[in-house]
Amino acid sequence: MSSDYVALLGTKGGPAVRPGSSLPTSNLIVLNGQHIVVDCALGVTKGLIDQRIQLRDLSLIFISHLHSDHYLELGPLLHTAWTAGLKTQVDIYGPDGIDAYWQGFLASMKADIELRIEDEGRPDLRDLVDIHMIDTGHVMEREGVSVSAIRTEHPPLIDTFALSFKTYQTHVVFSGDTARLEALEDFARGADLLIHEAMLETALPALMTRIGNGSDKLMHHWLRAHTFAHDAAITAANAGVKRLALSHLIPSDDPDYGPREWEEACAGYYKGELIVGYDGVKIEL
Repeated sequence: MSSDYVALLGTKGGPAVRPGSSLPTSNLIVLNGQHIVVDCALGVTKGLIDQRIQLRDLSLIFISHLHSDHYLELGPLLHTAWTAGLKTQVDIYGPDGIDAYWQGFLASMKADIELRIEDEGRPDLRDLVDIHMIDTGHVMEREGVSVSAIRTEHPPLIDTFALSFKTYQTHVVFSGDTARLEALEDFARGADLLIHEAMLETALPALMTRIGNGSDKLMHHWLRAHTFAHDAAITAANAGVKRLALSHLIPSDDPDYGPREWEEACAGYYKGELIVGYDGVKIEL
């Protein structure tokens, strides 16, 4: 049996958390023995620990785009890994601007970092992290894992990416945040697993009411920058993927809408295995 898997650490769309809600977007993909983190929202550190990952062994992180529910905890994750024994290089791949975030985090923690270097004898965290900018096409290859990217449709941002991870026997695709995107069908063609963001159309009015401080602009953003569940199912069917996992769920924490409603939204569009994501679910590859 393959030891490759994907764990959806946080499956909520959007940055807010409320009592009883799931956590925003973060993922772990394990391929060829490599532990790869994809997006680092609030809760990613605890999510990795819950998967029994040694934080000191982190080496490869991808950030799909610069919305806070995808990178808010990147700095705290790396700092916590450092205090847990990290002493080897971590490569971060992300859009233009991720370097500014990292430098800002280091500046905010300068006193603590320098104190721990002097007082505890730790290596300099600033020397352990390398930032790489993502663009479309081939991104990197390491130990039999090839990564490529395409831009998604997620206005007003431009540098937003879907990511493909391939080995000689396994293909996993993350849609990132996107409106319905036909280019994703070719990008994910024949994948073993497509993790696709999803909105439940019938639940959006109630979500607006619960949020309380949004305006019509928020609804407009959802409609132009995200994908309905049935459209994610259509993408998966047209791409011929073996399994579809719904994540970045909007909404994910409304007790009136559970797995049955998500499954019903996809029924008739996709005939393969459907996984309605929840925090911590482990999907064997």
